[in-house]
Amino acid sequence: MADALFHSPKTHGFVRVAAATPVSHVGDPRANGQEHVALIRQAGEQGVDLMVFPELSLSAYAIDDLHMQAALLDEVERQIAVVAAATAEADVVAVVGAPIRNGDALYNCAVVIGSGEVLGVVPKTYLPNYREYYEKRWFAPATARAEDVIALNGETVDFAPGLLFEAVNRPGFVFSVEICEDYWAPLPPSTRAALAGARILLNLSASNIVIGKADERAMLSASHSARTLSAYVFAASGWGESTTDLAWDGQATIHELGSKLAEGERFALDSHLTIADVDVDRIGLDRLRNGTFAECARNEGEPAAVVPFMARQDHEASELIRPLDRFPFVPDDAGRLDQDCYEAFNIQVQGLMRRMTATGAKSLVIGVSGGLDSTQALLVACRAFDRLDLPRTDILGFTMPGFATSDGTKSNAWALMTALGVTGAEIDIRPAAEQMFKDIGHPYAEGQPVHDITFENVQAGLRTDYLFRLANQHRAFVLGTGDLSELALGWATYGVGDHMSHYNVNGGVAKTLIRHLIRWVAAGDLIGAGARETLHAILDTEISPELVPAKDGVIQSTEGTVGPYALNDFFLFYISRFGMTPSKVAFLAHQAWGDAGAGHWPANTPDDEKVEYDLATIKGWLRKFLIRFFQTAQFKRSALPNGPKVVTGGSLSPRGDWRAPSDGNARVWLDELDANVPD
Repeated sequence: MADALFHSPKTHGFVRVAAATPVSHVGDPRANGQEHVALIRQAGEQGVDLMVFPELSLSAYAIDDLHMQAALLDEVERQIAVVAAATAEADVVAVVGAPIRNGDALYNCAVVIGSGEVLGVVPKTYLPNYREYYEKRWFAPATARAEDVIALNGETVDFAPGLLFEAVNRPGFVFSVEICEDYWAPLPPSTRAALAGARILLNLSASNIVIGKADERAMLSASHSARTLSAYVFAASGWGESTTDLAWDGQATIHELGSKLAEGERFALDSHLTIADVDVDRIGLDRLRNGTFAECARNEGEPAAVVPFMARQDHEASELIRPLDRFPFVPDDAGRLDQDCYEAFNIQVQGLMRRMTATGAKSLVIGVSGGLDSTQALLVACRAFDRLDLPRTDILGFTMPGFATSDGTKSNAWALMTALGVTGAEIDIRPAAEQMFKDIGHPYAEGQPVHDITFENVQAGLRTDYLFRLANQHRAFVLGTGDLSELALGWATYGVGDHMSHYNVNGGVAKTLIRHLIRWVAAGDLIGAGARETLHAILDTEISPELVPAKDGVIQSTEGTVGPYALNDFFLFYISRFGMTPSKVAFLAHQAWGDAGAGHWPANTPDDEKVEYDLATIKGWLRKFLIRFFQTAQFKRSALPNGPKVVTGGSLSPRGDWRAPSDGNARVWLDELDANVPD
C-alpha cells in the first residue's frame, strides 16, 4: 500500500459526512439553490462523501400555504436539477429537503442526489399536526403514496421511506434518511433501516428552537445512534427562516455509537458545514459482536429496497476529522474523567467489599512495592475497609526488597503504608533467593552476575510465596495488583508475581487509567490528605519491575521492554474492543500520536505524557504487542483470579469479554500489518 493510500481515512473505513446549514431564503427556491450549490462545492473541496441539508431546504420550511403554489413547486424541481449538476462536479452525495408532488398529493421529501442525478426520494412518514405544527394541512404522509416510484424531472426513481443507499465501491457505506418528526416517533423509520443494514442515518429537520430543545435533540441523536449502533447526522433549519411565529437555531450534530463527533455553531448568520469522519467499519464490527442487534434484525427487521450508487473514490492523505482520544481509557474531558474515576474506583472498592463479606475475611495481605499498581490496590483496600467499618490496621502490607529494589520505591512504600495507617512490615527476600539459586545450581550462587529470567522470577515467585503463606498465617487473603495492560502483554510471572492472588481489583483497569485514578484519589478526601505527597512521588517514579540491578546508572525499564503503555493501551482498546485490523490501529495511533496529533494535548494531560511517535515506532511496538497479545500471553490469562470488570470491553478474563486459545499464533495479524503499513 502506498504511503498516501495508508494515510487516507477512506482507506480505513471512514466516510466523511457533513450537516449543512444554509442561510434560508423564504419561498425563494432559486436563492436557496445557490446556497446549496455553494455548500456542495465547499464540501467537495473538503473531501466530503455525504451531506445532508435541513428539511424543505429548497423552499424553506415556514412558508405555510406557499407550499401549495404551483410556481414555487415548479421552481423547486428546476433547482433539484441545478443541485444535481453541482453534485457531479463536486463528487458529493447530497440529501436536500423539498416539497414534491406525486399525483394529486404533495409530500415533504428528502431528495437524495449524486453523480448528477436523483438517486431516490424519501417522503416523510410522521407529519406533526399539534402545537405550532400544521403539516397535514399541506402534505400527505408516506403511507398515502400509491406506488414506490416517482417521476421527477424526467427520471423515474424509488419513492419510499426506509430506502437504503449503498455505495457499491465502498464497503459499509450504507445510509438511510428520515425527516424531522420521524425520529420523535416511538419507532422511528430509521430503526428499521438500521436493522436492514444502514450504518449512517440522516435527519433533515426544521425543528424550531425553544428553551431546552437543543439538549433534547442532542439526546435523541446520541441515544438513537447508541441504540441502533449507527452514526446519526442531524441538520436543522437556521438563519433566514421566517420568524413570524417561530425561531430557528440551525443545530447540526454528528453522533456515532452514542458519542458526539461534531457540533455546529448555533444561531450562526452564515452558511456553514459541520463535518466529521464516520467510522462505518467500526459500526459494522460493533454490530458483528452484538448478538442482540442481529437477533432484533431477524425478529423485527423488514426487507428494504436498496439503491446502489458510486461514492467518491479519492484516497488522498488527510488528517482525520473526528475526536480521537490519545488515551482511550482516559477521557479528554475533565468532567467525564472525574466521573470515570469515581465509577472505576467505586467498582474496585465494591468488588473487594463483596469478596470480603462473602468470605467472612477481616484482613488481607498485599505486597506494597512503591509502584503504581500496588499503590492503587492499597488505596482501594483502605476505602473498602473504611466502608465496612473495619480498622485499616487489619490491612497487612509487606514491602519485600530484592536485589534491585531502589531506596526511592522502598521509602515510598513505607511512607504510603504509614500515611494510610495500615500495618506495615518488611521481608528481605534476598537470603531466600540466594538459597534457591544455590539449590537449583544457578550461576548467581557462584558469584557470577547472571541476571537472566530465572534470576528475575525467583524474586517474583518468592514474593508471592510469602504473601500466600502470610495470608494463611493471618487468616486473610492475598489482594492482587496486576493491571489490565500487564494482562494484555503477559507482563507477569505465571502463577506468581502480579499474575496470581485470591482476588485482583486492578485486572480491569488499564495502566494509563491507574495513573489518573491515583491523581484523582490524591486530589480528593476519600483516603485522607496525609498520603498526597507520597502519591505524587509514586506517580513521578519510572515504571520498573526492579528485578535486575541498574547498569551504568540506568534502571530496568518496563516500557523499554514492552513498549510505552500509552501506545499499548491504545492498541489494546481498538483490537480487543472492536477487533480492528492492525493496519487501521496503526493509522489511528499515528493520527493520535504522530504529527497530526502534535500539540493537541487535552487540558488534563501531564507533561510526561506529551510525547509523539512516528509511524515506524508505532509499527515496531505494535508488532511486539501483537505477538504478546495473540501468541505468548493467552495461557496466563486463561488462569486468572477473580476481579471486577471496570471499563467497557476491558475484561481479559476467560470468564468475560475475551476468550481465546492458549496455543494460537499472531501470524495473520502480523501479515496484515506488514502488508498494509509502510515502513
